[in-house]
Amino acid sequence: MVLSCFNRTTFAAFRTPPPLDQRFRPEVVRERHVLLINPFYAKDVHASFGKHVLTPTLALTSIAAATPPDWTVECWDENLLQGPPPREPFPQVVGITVHLTFAQRAYELAAWYRRRGAKVVLGGLHVTSCPEEAAAHADAIAIGEGVGIWGRILTDAAAGRLRSRYEGSYRSCYRDEPPPRRDLLPRRSFLTTTSLIATRGCHNRCGFCYLSTRGLHMPYQMRDVAQVTAEFQADRQPYGVFTDNNLGSNPEYLRRLCRGLREVRKIWSAAVSVDVTDDPDLVREMALAGCTGVFVGFESLNDANIAAARKKSPASDDYARRVEILHRYGIQVNGSFVLGFDHDGPDVFARTVDWIESNKLECATFHILTPYPGTPLFAEMESEGRLLHKDWSRYDTAHVVFRPRRMSVETLEDGYAWCYRRLFSHQSIWQRRPADWRAVMPYLAMSYLYKRSNRLWYYLVRYRLTQLAWRGLVEITRLRHLAFRRRLDRNPSVNGWPVSVVPASV
Repeated sequence: MVLSCFNRTTFAAFRTPPPLDQRFRPEVVRERHVLLINPFYAKDVHASFGKHVLTPTLALTSIAAATPPDWTVECWDENLLQGPPPREPFPQVVGITVHLTFAQRAYELAAWYRRRGAKVVLGGLHVTSCPEEAAAHADAIAIGEGVGIWGRILTDAAAGRLRSRYEGSYRSCYRDEPPPRRDLLPRRSFLTTTSLIATRGCHNRCGFCYLSTRGLHMPYQMRDVAQVTAEFQADRQPYGVFTDNNLGSNPEYLRRLCRGLREVRKIWSAAVSVDVTDDPDLVREMALAGCTGVFVGFESLNDANIAAARKKSPASDDYARRVEILHRYGIQVNGSFVLGFDHDGPDVFARTVDWIESNKLECATFHILTPYPGTPLFAEMESEGRLLHKDWSRYDTAHVVFRPRRMSVETLEDGYAWCYRRLFSHQSIWQRRPADWRAVMPYLAMSYLYKRSNRLWYYLVRYRLTQLAWRGLVEITRLRHLAFRRRLDRNPSVNGWPVSVVPASV
């Protein structure tokens, strides 16, 4: 009975947003006070409930940094399970970031604050892709890059001349933007508050990716290496996460960045494309700079799917060799796989998981193919009459929202759930343990905390114990990696292979 109640509490907390008090009426609206909200979104019951508290979003802290000094600013993330957003002091302006999966919650929050006298500004990717829909729920919408226009929005709001629509440009100089206001974050609520971004954009324009959204023109830009390293140092955290779409888009920039990070003596992870392994010496530079893990969008083991998505990628039969290159330099791999492409049949699930296990990927993330509004994939699916509905809350890569070509909707949904059950099983976790015996215990501790602790995550998140739960593992990993870097720096070979000559077949 206790366990049943425990599970119900956990499930409800991560699936339903906190209620809003409809009886509340503010006594006074505080002028020049702005509240920035990251709305609640329902968590995937098949994946880890702790996934969303690994690092904070940069959306709110970047906007907070652009807030004029004569305004007070407050950030609130509903996903930290601290209840509904604050109401006292009642803000003059409320800024809400909107993603399609929590658009409905964002609109509920907007309506609640507007009825009580606040001016609501909506921004984010969903606003850029569906501006007419969002405009019906806001006093103003911000389309495109918001940092450069946020000061003007607040100036207009204070003067009582707020316009209904503001448009920012991603062509503005990215390196001129102020560093995010990480001081506004509850540090204990995240694995690390050091979310970093060094580049904007990506050399790929995959048809299913949000970067291909209609109206989103994001040229590739790079920040100065000194800026990035200074931010990393300033946050005083041992571990940082680069949230770039692809930190390896420009290999020479990544090399310069790694050389700048070598003196920081911290560890970090990033999303890269698998072609970063074209140059094994660059992977070595990453390891020497503190990289302990990468998120790699393999997407599919079927080359026909990769070609149809218009993604630039090496042949899938070369993926295993490239994973081995990363592993040789002590870099763990979290592989991302999309299920439900037109060339996928019912065999895709077992084939994908078998490959993950045989190549000992430390982690993997699965996504059901999802046509985001405004992308070429969405237009294609809509024109073919394959969309099942436009309930944005289910466009979360955990639900099937279109008719697959080579399997049923039920087969795709069941296969997706099976992939997570298999990957999170005791057998699979043990099978993918590292070859280095010294890394086995930290790997197992990380795997069980991340993959098999959903019953505990409510309490870890609710009582701000996330950083405490991860702290020991992070420090052990940092110290082990520093020792590995010293050996790597002294030795021109790794496991007997010259640094610049990694075998084509191992």
